[in-house]
Amino acid sequence: MGTADVEAVWRIESARIVAALTRFTGDFGLAEDAAQEAVAEALVSWPLASPANPAGWLMATARRRAIDAIRRRTALQDRYALLAVDSTVDSAVDSGVDEEIDPDKIDDDVLALMFISCHPVLSPEARVALTLRVVGGLSSEEIARAFLVPVPTVQARITRGKKTIAAAGVPFELPPAAERRERLGGVLSVLYVIFTEGSTATSGDRLLRPDVAYEAIRLARTLAALQPDEPEVHGLLALCELTAARFPARTGPDGSPVLLDEQDRRRWDFSAIHRGLAALAKASTRGLGPYGLQAAIAATHASAPSVEATDWDRIVLLYEALGRVAPSPVVELNRAVAVAMASGPVQALAIVDELIATDRLPGSHLVPTVRGELLARLGRRPEARAELELAARLCANQRERSVLLRKAAALG
Repeated sequence: MGTADVEAVWRIESARIVAALTRFTGDFGLAEDAAQEAVAEALVSWPLASPANPAGWLMATARRRAIDAIRRRTALQDRYALLAVDSTVDSAVDSGVDEEIDPDKIDDDVLALMFISCHPVLSPEARVALTLRVVGGLSSEEIARAFLVPVPTVQARITRGKKTIAAAGVPFELPPAAERRERLGGVLSVLYVIFTEGSTATSGDRLLRPDVAYEAIRLARTLAALQPDEPEVHGLLALCELTAARFPARTGPDGSPVLLDEQDRRRWDFSAIHRGLAALAKASTRGLGPYGLQAAIAATHASAPSVEATDWDRIVLLYEALGRVAPSPVVELNRAVAVAMASGPVQALAIVDELIATDRLPGSHLVPTVRGELLARLGRRPEARAELELAARLCANQRERSVLLRKAAALG
């Protein structure tokens, strides 16, 4: 087994291993450290002798590392003494399987791990980093590449996050049902942030980072399996699937963006559309929340044969509903785009100008982008060009910036 094999096993098993270790030791930080040490040991030993049960080997080795760490902690000597009398530990290590992990608890363990990684005591950045690290199994280097930040920054976020959880005395357990529903929104928002960064990178020279987006989808599928009665979980999964369905047509061979009205819809991933529509149906059982409404908008696009044939009136109504349940300036801006398609640019421009007057999206390239498009449709070419040039200056993504500059130049 080579490095790729170790990484593949780890990506699949990491959440289960860290979750079981956290339950075993009662220490989230210790569990994550021990699991990482097991991976490092696997990278050295597996190429020489492949284990018959790779996942069991990782679990048993990580447990041994955790017990060694507890032994070194004099303040936890009593806990180590309790663990040390467990005669099955050594046999588990020797056999390469973990006989003490209760398979009936695994799902709850992984769900508890998600809630810990997204705990409200953590900063938003730490929630994202910890979720990708301990639930998704990504390395610090992979997370750093995904968000275009230095590796030490990611490592610091993870370290601070684990210390914050320890200092706050966050228990490794599922929150009570009432609190769980309240905190579920925080978990969903972390997955949404990860997916959004993958679907339209905020900076850098790539429009898409599919590996990041697909990791968010994998985590959303896991959460949907663990929380099947929560409509918004299915709503988020539907939104991600339906949005990702357009990935194959969103960039050209050289990575340059292809706008919606120019995309070859035959290249859309119809399997993903089917999965997204199925998830949307589950989300609709008790009325759509914010993610479900966004998924319904994505489904309207996915079912249309062209931009012109899209049901823009329905999209306007969905954005109005979204604005009532989850008001935000970005929702208003997207509503303006839909209004422009349904009713013309004059009404849409009034919405955008109101956003500018109230300074609700300061510094965003999105407002001048939309305003420039609307002005161009109204024939106000010099103003449109100035807006698009401003948008290009504000845009941190090089691919998007090139499109904006090309549009501005076309307005001569």
